[in-house]
Amino acid sequence: MSSDSDDRRSTDDHGHDIIDPLSVGIVTVSSSRAGEDDPDDPGGDTIQACFEAEGHEVQERLLVRDDYSSIRTAVRGLVARRDIDVVCTTGGTGVTADDVSPEATSALFERELPGFGELFRSLSWEEVGTRAMASRATAGIAVDTPVFCLPGSKSACETACTELIVPETPHLAGLATRHRSNGTDRSLDEYGTGD
Repeated sequence: MSSDSDDRRSTDDHGHDIIDPLSVGIVTVSSSRAGEDDPDDPGGDTIQACFEAEGHEVQERLLVRDDYSSIRTAVRGLVARRDIDVVCTTGGTGVTADDVSPEATSALFERELPGFGELFRSLSWEEVGTRAMASRATAGIAVDTPVFCLPGSKSACETACTELIVPETPHLAGLATRHRSNGTDRSLDEYGTGD
């Protein structure tokens, strides 16, 4: 099965599979912003700016409430789309009762990327000290799509995107979808992400 990512698939200087440019989906998680007509979205705006600065394209931006089902539904819909190579959520990664983004997204993961959270908290330590331990930022692969679950602050999103996500995701997306280019594609139902 062919997709438009085939046109963007290549290898880097080391022979690693990459998809470049990437098509991006962004989900902003915020109950306080969800009811506004013109919401301020520093996290989502920062993620978009970081990807676009490197020539990638944002295909979809969604705003959902701090609610497990709403977050999971939004992310599941994006990873099911063939025109989305990577999904980033922003908000809901802290320790309050309504911070459920990590649980809602990780329920969709086929494979976790624990190194992302470890590296992000290490970088955050340099910026905010011991408060870095309160971040539950996480990442994984869902339906062959890298998904990153980020805090809602502008600085956290900028650090995560510029230092980790934008540089590495073309390779992650290339690896996660390599089987598609080999003709061994699977249907969405085979991923175990159904309700």
